[in-house]
Amino acid sequence: MVTLLLLVLAAVLTPTSSSAAGGTWWDPVARPEPDSQINVTGEPFKGTDSAGRVRGFVDAHNHIMSNEAFGGRLICGKAFSRKGVADALKDCPEHYPDGSLAVFDFITNGGDGRHDPDGWPTFADWPAHDSLTHQQNYYAWIERAWRGGQRVLVNDLVTNGVICSVYFFKDRGCDEMTSIRLQARLTYEMQDHVDAMYGGPGKGWFRIVTDSAQAREVIEQGKLAVVLGVETSEPFGCKMILDIAQCDRDDIDAGLDELYDLGVRSMFLCHKFDNALCGVRFDSGALGTAVNVGQFLSTGTFWRTEPCTGPQHDNPIGLAAAPAAEKHLPAGVEVPSYDADARCNVRGLTGLGEYAVRGMMQRGMMLEIDHMSVKAAGRVLDLFEAASYPGVLSSHSWMDLNWTERVYRLGGFTAQYMNGSEQFVTEAGRTERLRDAYGVGYGFGTDMNGVGGWPAPRGADAPNPVTYPFRSTDGGSVLDRQTTGQRTWDLNTDGAAHYGLVPDWIEDIRRVGGQHVVDDLFRGAESYLTTWGATERHRPAANLARDARATASSAEWNPFTSYAPARAVDGDRNTRWASDWTDPQWLRLDLGATHRVGRVTLDWERAYAGSYRVDVSADGTNWRTVWSTTTGDGGLDTAVFTPVEAREVRVVGLERGTGYGYSLHEVGVHAR
Repeated sequence: MVTLLLLVLAAVLTPTSSSAAGGTWWDPVARPEPDSQINVTGEPFKGTDSAGRVRGFVDAHNHIMSNEAFGGRLICGKAFSRKGVADALKDCPEHYPDGSLAVFDFITNGGDGRHDPDGWPTFADWPAHDSLTHQQNYYAWIERAWRGGQRVLVNDLVTNGVICSVYFFKDRGCDEMTSIRLQARLTYEMQDHVDAMYGGPGKGWFRIVTDSAQAREVIEQGKLAVVLGVETSEPFGCKMILDIAQCDRDDIDAGLDELYDLGVRSMFLCHKFDNALCGVRFDSGALGTAVNVGQFLSTGTFWRTEPCTGPQHDNPIGLAAAPAAEKHLPAGVEVPSYDADARCNVRGLTGLGEYAVRGMMQRGMMLEIDHMSVKAAGRVLDLFEAASYPGVLSSHSWMDLNWTERVYRLGGFTAQYMNGSEQFVTEAGRTERLRDAYGVGYGFGTDMNGVGGWPAPRGADAPNPVTYPFRSTDGGSVLDRQTTGQRTWDLNTDGAAHYGLVPDWIEDIRRVGGQHVVDDLFRGAESYLTTWGATERHRPAANLARDARATASSAEWNPFTSYAPARAVDGDRNTRWASDWTDPQWLRLDLGATHRVGRVTLDWERAYAGSYRVDVSADGTNWRTVWSTTTGDGGLDTAVFTPVEAREVRVVGLERGTGYGYSLHEVGVHAR
């Protein structure tokens, strides 16, 4: 049996002319024959810059294994196959002979879905920038992106149980966590597949990493650090049916532990559909209608909207028809209409969602706020600010840009969706001032295999087209047009058809927007790892207010429960202090000794302060105001100020935000 296995491996890994005959570390000892070309010459850069920072691009949002999602037949083709490229890059069975049954193809791309199903070796019709159903992440194409300067890739394990259940073709069940486990396992198998070409375990360029130090080590060796994330609609089974959660805290703890053990270090808590954890940021147009239908099929309720309370807003839903999706609705059920001035999802972060957020913080995981409703994202940012927790990500332009500075202030990281170069440059310009102010790099999220669409060709006659061959950003490699089988792609005329064209797209950005935009992207890997490292190192600051002696101007009387001042410092978020229904009112905390104080957190009940201030005193007699606001809106507030020495802290409510009094679940006092 062992002899037979060795013979098979020898046949599969037959050396080719591209093998490392000269001993170059970046070329494999043996590459399968036949296979895709890489079309890059020159040694990939290693090491750090003069300041000790890693260099390179970061793709913060990709889906290498999503062909295994949605029932296994929505995305056709594989990222790798031990049987070779012909087996990996072939169409789904139902697409033969002419694409007549490529149902999802014509739903997403219009027309009749007809196409040449043959992949290897002709690739007449796919992969293409506007084909959402064919593999774009073949391992050799990712290898070309690595050779072109990419050093971090986040592989988001993704699926959607409702899409799986309604799609006509599938070859496995629709349980989301089962699919996530499979995709994680196959990512590790892809690492083994690459390692085998380079001579054994640990020798390949595709390295799955589970902490930021390991990622830095991999990048300094010149290799690609691969981070596992999760983007799914019902994590841990936390769906919602008729507003009733289908999971509990034990499910969340078990799910987070399992994902962490799989190597997952970042995740979304909601995606596309409202679930038991949070509400989502809507999709628009006909796609929005289709997703809203899916929301109903999943939860029994459609999206509900309300006027937004701040500058942030969710995407407009739109009223465009989606007949292919709407026919799945029960008889007599129709997608509702929505007021144009009600742009925000009524659903924010639920109690279970807050528990999950805190669970991620305890495990040092990074949280993606893309796809969260602004109400949910705002609460997450409140929680992170209250804890000074930096682990917040926006990886592919699904966050309202008005949140950007709060993300950077926390130490978080942002990336933009892989738009066409002109649009990418324009959007990058909107936040360039903030990147400069906070000294951070920028990322992109290709969302390849993510059913989103990618940059169309600008045309060979467009101004400043990509000219081949071109040099990588670091200057050490030369890239020519990419060839796989009998097909050669040119970004100018083909657009970003597959992952191997990511370096070409970056070169197009340089030609359209200038070197400074690409320089920001080249600093992206360092900024991503800085956020990750700070997240790992985070430790909760001591709460100096816990069980402090608390007094107040008043306390609301109730025959059934106590609203005494001490309830605001007892560590229980289910209790609270509540004042009389008049202005002004105050809550005073004696910390028991003099401490350095620089941050006060206030978790308001619905009865909040519209105008209030924070005072401190060293002796209980002489007070000074260190922070104040006249625009309080409730929720979780964090008052940050220049640290001072103080024994007592006083919160003074000047003007109530409601007709009730002032009510605080918890007050925290911290040194920083």
